[in-house]
Amino acid sequence: MPSDFSHPVATLYGDHHDWLYKWLCRRMGDRFDAQDVAHDTFMRVLARRGGIILAEPRSYLTTIAHGLMVDRFRRRAIEQAYLDALAVYPEPETISQETHAILVETLLEIDRLLCRLGARTRDIFLLAQIEGLSQVDIARRLRLSLPTVKKHLVRAYTECLVLATDRS
Repeated sequence: MPSDFSHPVATLYGDHHDWLYKWLCRRMGDRFDAQDVAHDTFMRVLARRGGIILAEPRSYLTTIAHGLMVDRFRRRAIEQAYLDALAVYPEPETISQETHAILVETLLEIDRLLCRLGARTRDIFLLAQIEGLSQVDIARRLRLSLPTVKKHLVRAYTECLVLATDRS
């Protein structure tokens, strides 16, 4: 359904929103989630700097929508893992919705940081931080040289510092 809106995003929205919504419904299985992601997709397009001249608008929209859909599924998986981890402990004091949201957002930030590290750096960092292994033990377990382990830990700690600096 072509539209007569003057703004390029309005035209893009009028021409492709219904199609994108249906595409998302088929993939997400939930019309409310599909509506949210469709909305967020067009908000991303609207926030984009520069002109909007697209040879393949549906391809462009599905690329953005797919990324948002993956982010939504990832967020839910992380939140569910957090809730599952809490369930094994005795019931703590009730936390507020705000505290819950802050904790989930922090977990998402940690996940984003870990994804940026690269597989080897992430593995070394987690062995040091989660399992408490020494650099020597990590080198033995992964069959790496000690300087390699140190190099990857420095990279991981530097990323943590960059993230902490960006947040302040």
